[in-house]
Amino acid sequence: MWEYAPAPESRDIANLKPSYKMFVDGKFVEGSGEPLKTINPGTEEVLAEVSTASASDVDTAVKAARKAYDRVWSKMPGSERAKYIYRIARQIQERARELAVLESLDNGKPIKESRDVDVPTAAAHFFYHAGWADKLGYAGYGPDPKPLGVAGQVIPWNFPLLMAAWKIAPALACGNTVVLKPAETTPLSALVLAEIIQQCDLPPGVVNIIPGAGDVGAAITEHPDVNKVAFTGSTEVGKIIQGKLAGTSKKLTLELGGKAANIVFDDAPLDQAVEGIVNGIFFNQGHVCCAGSRLLVQESVADELLAKLQTRINTLRVGDPLDKNTDVGAINSREQLTKIKELTESGEAEGAQRWTSSCPLPDKGFYFAPTVFSNVSQAMRIAREEIFGPVLSVLTFRTPEEAVAKANNTPYGLSAGVWTEKGSRILWMAQRMRAGVVWSNTFNRFDPAAPFGGYQESGFGREGGRTGLEAYLDV
Repeated sequence: MWEYAPAPESRDIANLKPSYKMFVDGKFVEGSGEPLKTINPGTEEVLAEVSTASASDVDTAVKAARKAYDRVWSKMPGSERAKYIYRIARQIQERARELAVLESLDNGKPIKESRDVDVPTAAAHFFYHAGWADKLGYAGYGPDPKPLGVAGQVIPWNFPLLMAAWKIAPALACGNTVVLKPAETTPLSALVLAEIIQQCDLPPGVVNIIPGAGDVGAAITEHPDVNKVAFTGSTEVGKIIQGKLAGTSKKLTLELGGKAANIVFDDAPLDQAVEGIVNGIFFNQGHVCCAGSRLLVQESVADELLAKLQTRINTLRVGDPLDKNTDVGAINSREQLTKIKELTESGEAEGAQRWTSSCPLPDKGFYFAPTVFSNVSQAMRIAREEIFGPVLSVLTFRTPEEAVAKANNTPYGLSAGVWTEKGSRILWMAQRMRAGVVWSNTFNRFDPAAPFGGYQESGFGREGGRTGLEAYLDV
């Protein structure tokens, strides 16, 4: 096996500051909430102190967004809005390396993922939606669709910059203004995006970014002058938000948890499938709502596939997120690491067979070795609950009908993968699986032009593509 010398990316590139302020009405200002310290999950060191919002700050931000909406942004021609959005996309590209290093420091994901996936895709979302800003009359929502007003947006810690782009870009393209709360463990890249927005001379108040904990998110979503709420995060919080907004006129989209099935048939190219399985569950340490956390393998190839999979997993390098050779970085927080450990222990207690990679783990930081459970039954917690970590549960099936039944035996419905050489079988499966996205002989492929979203406890509404514009238009 190759032994790679360390190839660390310089943390100096991140231009890390000792403290960060919230961004309201075009200016960086101190919040009146209790400041939080954001931690590098790879080393457990404090990175920076971040100003947080109070309820009165939320009110100030919403008022700034309303004023910008009424006076400037909703009245601006789409072709002019597009110029600002395009400019933001170009600035993300200009500062791509800085943003990638900052993301890996604050989140714990490997630098190669920040560099090659998160940052380029964030820029792509702004580019794509810049193109829609002056063509909304051709999107299929009537000849002159109108924006909604102020969008309150709450994003998670697993893709901090990408989720901010995912939310902000369509809102701006459709003529709305934004109040966004980043996750409390990963606020830094969103606040550097605020710097970019300021550099691009976006009119004050069009985008406001206010860090804080769940109480700040609740204050945004429940504010009476917010017209649209977009939330990505846990199913539990999504249910609370839906309950609070019931009976109001606010438009709501929720993108919540998942327990995706990655289904491998006996005619699949197994070596290719192994790469897809590894990408499906170990990408971003498994901190992916659409992760392929349940592997369904046709019985006749299960032993062969598992042997290949274990060999491949043993080559994965776990460690320093800033090392360009790292495949699996740090778990985002001690709290999340504790949850992963508790669920894996339940898998052993319930009788599943555990296999864990022999890779060495760093002494400091929040790390968890890639783990695979076989002999899993559908009743086990590891087959039912979202682990949100680098843990794979393997089940077997004999017929396509059994595969569909097992894939759909979940309260979630965000994504799925199918591996087979038969195109007709892929289409047959896709028609029957309750999942918002079904990947064919691949996994975790995203494009701003493709709608993304779930069914059941994975939420409702779509983000991305022409379909995703509807959530930000009065139609």
